[in-house]
Amino acid sequence: MKNTLTATFRSLVAPKSIAFAHCDLPCGIYDPAQAKIEALSVKATMEKYAASSDPDFKSRAVAIKEERSELVKHHLWVLWTDYFKAPHFEKYPQLNGLFNEATKLAGAGGTKGTNDVAVAEKLLTKIDEIAEIFWETKKA
Repeated sequence: MKNTLTATFRSLVAPKSIAFAHCDLPCGIYDPAQAKIEALSVKATMEKYAASSDPDFKSRAVAIKEERSELVKHHLWVLWTDYFKAPHFEKYPQLNGLFNEATKLAGAGGTKGTNDVAVAEKLLTKIDEIAEIFWETKKA
């Protein structure tokens, strides 16, 4: 009886959904290096995929590449939505376009949907452009 009551109570107070966030404070710790590290992993995984003839290895490589691509998008979105503010977008009008292009390059039409290393290199270039603006804003 006690276990049933406990289980019922837990089901009543358990959250219906769980939200994940970069930081709930917000912490103020942002760095485009997080996105770049994941994008470098995507590129390296694509290269290893191309060099292998093992179908099991290739299957795992694709799964890892897609997971890392999703992490690139996550880290970019955190910067885009949490770090950059209206004054940044006014001073750097290309910023929204850069983020849009970069997140698309990390998505299904980009690194998630291909094993073409050239796409990963384009993604890295966009991340570098975002990082350059990011560090300029930190100087101000």
